Amino acid sequence: MFFATAPSPLAIGFGAAFYHPLRRRVYAQAGGSASQFLENAVAASRNPTAQDAAISQDDKQFTLTLDVPGIAKDQLCIRIEGAIVRIESKEDAPRRYRAAYEFGQDIESATSSASLENGVLTLALAKVVPLSKVAELAIA
Repeated sequence: MFFATAPSPLAIGFGAAFYHPLRRRVYAQAGGSASQFLENAVAASRNPTAQDAAISQDDKQFTLTLDVPGIAKDQLCIRIEGAIVRIESKEDAPRRYRAAYEFGQDIESATSSASLENGVLTLALAKVVPLSKVAELAIA
């Protein structure tokens, strides 16, 4: 993207070699935004996105399937906090992986399971069954 400023009345009489601090600042900002854009694009290519995951559900569980090639099962850390599942590679892993997924219902960590086969991580996340607080009243 090219940014140009209108010539300053002071710069008109001095020719193109005249130093104009405002013009210099505008170009510096444009270069900074371009480098920031490129850094973000490279970082996005290295980090997983929601497109890397397949999520399905039924009445009892959510199923989350992720591609994590090159990472062994002992190099992954999976944490469940209420309705949020965090997946992260450990420091000794050859590749970096870090993602978090939020579900519409809390996850029961005791009955959930995870498996890793051929670089595909499959999480079977059991839904927490809400306890009924219905009480029956006797008629007097």
